[in-house]
Formats: sequence, C-alpha cells, structure tokens
Amino acid sequence: MDRSSQIIRTSWIGIGANVLLAFFKALVGTLASSIAIVMDAVNNLSDALSSVITIVGTKLSKRPADRQHPFGHGRIEYLTAIIIAVIVLSAGITSLIESGQKLFHPTTPNYTTITLVIIIVSVLVKIVLGQYVKKKGEQLKSDALIASGADALFDAVVTLSTLVSAAIMLIWHVSLDGILGVLISLLIIKAGFEMLSSPINELLGARISPDLVANIKKEVMGFKGVHGVYDIILHNYGPDVIIGSLHINVNDTMSAEEIHHLTRRITESLNERYGIIMTVGIYAIGTGDKKMTKIQNAVLQSLAAHKDITQVHGFAYFADEGRISVDVVPDISVTDEKAFAQTLTNEIQSLYPNETITVIVDHNYTA
Repeated sequence: MDRSSQIIRTSWIGIGANVLLAFFKALVGTLASSIAIVMDAVNNLSDALSSVITIVGTKLSKRPADRQHPFGHGRIEYLTAIIIAVIVLSAGITSLIESGQKLFHPTTPNYTTITLVIIIVSVLVKIVLGQYVKKKGEQLKSDALIASGADALFDAVVTLSTLVSAAIMLIWHVSLDGILGVLISLLIIKAGFEMLSSPINELLGARISPDLVANIKKEVMGFKGVHGVYDIILHNYGPDVIIGSLHINVNDTMSAEEIHHLTRRITESLNERYGIIMTVGIYAIGTGDKKMTKIQNAVLQSLAAHKDITQVHGFAYFADEGRISVDVVPDISVTDEKAFAQTLTNEIQSLYPNETITVIVDHNYTA
C-alpha cells in the first residue's frame, strides 16, 4: 500500500471511530433526555471533519501535473494541515472563552452513571485514536494526520479535565473547572500555532534535513572524478516530489562526454535512492593550464585565510577577457555583503592588478 492509500485508510478509521461515538452518544443522550450528551455527539461529528479534510487533501495532492501546475499538486497536503491546525486553534479559543466564563460563573456538575460511563469510554477511544493517527502521521510524514491525531488527543484531554474538575467539585466542593479549562485551552492554542509552523514553513521553503544533505554529499563524493560538492539546493513540492540542483568539482581535462556520463550517473543514483530530480552543474579545477592553476591556487589560498568565509568555489579564469571570477560563502557574522565582496575584490585585485575581478557572494541553503 502506497503512502497516500495509508493516509486515506487511517483517516477513514478516524471518521469511523468518531461517527460511532457520535451515534452512541446521540442514542444514549436521546434516551436519557440529556442535551449535553447530544451536543457532545455533534462535537464528535465535527471531529470527523479533520479526517474528511485529510482525505480530500490527499486525493487532490495526487492529481498529476498540468500546464498551470508543472510540479504537481503535492503542496495541497500542506494546505490541508493548515486548515486542520486552524480548526484546532478555533477549538482552543472557543474553549478558552467558555472556561473564562466559568471562572466568574462556576456551575455545579450534575453527572449520572450513564454520563460518566460515556465520558470515560469517549476519553479512552479518543486517546487510542489520537495516538494511532498521530503515530501514522509521523511514519508517513503527513502534517495533516499529525494534526488530526493531536486534535483527537486534545479533545480527550479536555473531556478528562472536565471529569477531574467535576470529581474535585463533588468531593471537596472546590471548583477548578474554569482554571483547568483556561490552562488546557492555552495549551491547545499553543499546540495549534505549532501545528501551523510546519506546513507554513514547507510552503515558504523550509531548510532540508541536514541528514539528507550529508547523505547526498557522501554519495556524490563517492563517484570517481568528483573532487567537491557545492551549492546543494532542494525544493519541496510535496512529500513525494523534490527537485534540486548541485555543483561538483571536476578536473578541467575531462571531456564533455566524460562529464555527461558522470553527471548522468549522479542524477540517476539520486533519483533512484531519494526520489530527487537533480540537475548537476560543474566547476572545473585547473590542472592542465599552468597559468590558470597558479592563479587558482593563489586566489583560493588568499580567500581561505579569511575566518568569516566558510566556503570558496566556482573559480573561473577567463584568459581571453582577462577576468577572474569566484564564489564565496560568508558566515552569519557578515551583514554587509556588498562591502564584504568589495573588500575581497580589492584584495585579489592587489595580487592581479591587470585582471578584472568578480567576487560573487553565495549562500549555503542547506547548512
């Protein structure tokens, strides 16, 4: 079973559990003439909405690419997670308002045996359901499932806190309903914002996992002829679609055919292992031209002496233009990149006053 099918199946389990709870509560609430239990049944139906949204979002995200969306529709999953997080936030805010009112107008709970049994069963079912859905979401890397599972767990916590506060009121005649409700509501609101952060970051362009970057570098460096890996950029267009690019250092004596075969092997390997559609560019290391090699070594050695430079690459010497070009990656201590580039340009210019110097300030998007 593929990832999408597992997400949909898990969501159907959530719908089934909530619908059964709603039916059971509605039946008992009608027989017992309890409006509170009937309203709780309606709440369970609204909880099933999170699972419905997850199913719809997952199905839409699997739609193939078209002219308007050449990278597919995978990012719809992130929108789905955002919608569910907003639902959790709304529930937390509503609960906060209701709990705040109870602080000023406490009420005496009136629970029957039937009511207590329903509450206990509901809490147990919600805890099991929430843990299951959240765990599956983490396994499948689905923010929507994680949010749905958290929603069920918070619902169980809210119900359990109500039960605990009622027991304290009945035994010690101390009302903690409002206080507990406010505290738990604040926790739910906090969790709702945390749920929002992950899918929003993905849409904005979150940093790729350092482990994935390290594995890519290690694998690419394993190919014969590769002397360095730079400029790794990965774009996430959904959990199943990653498109990116990187540069490799190769000797300038390699032929076009040799370079083509090397880059082709690299792209095939990364696609097979990680599902990444990768474009591989090249930087040439001077080995054949003695003048170029001498200039390259001098420039790289000069730049490497700077503690606020983390990486130097992309060196190129254009003999016909009398121009030297190089990329530098500064650390976060460098705030004025334009001034920094000018300082480096002047430094290299003093070594080669007759050449035109181009220093490009690059960035590491995966560190």
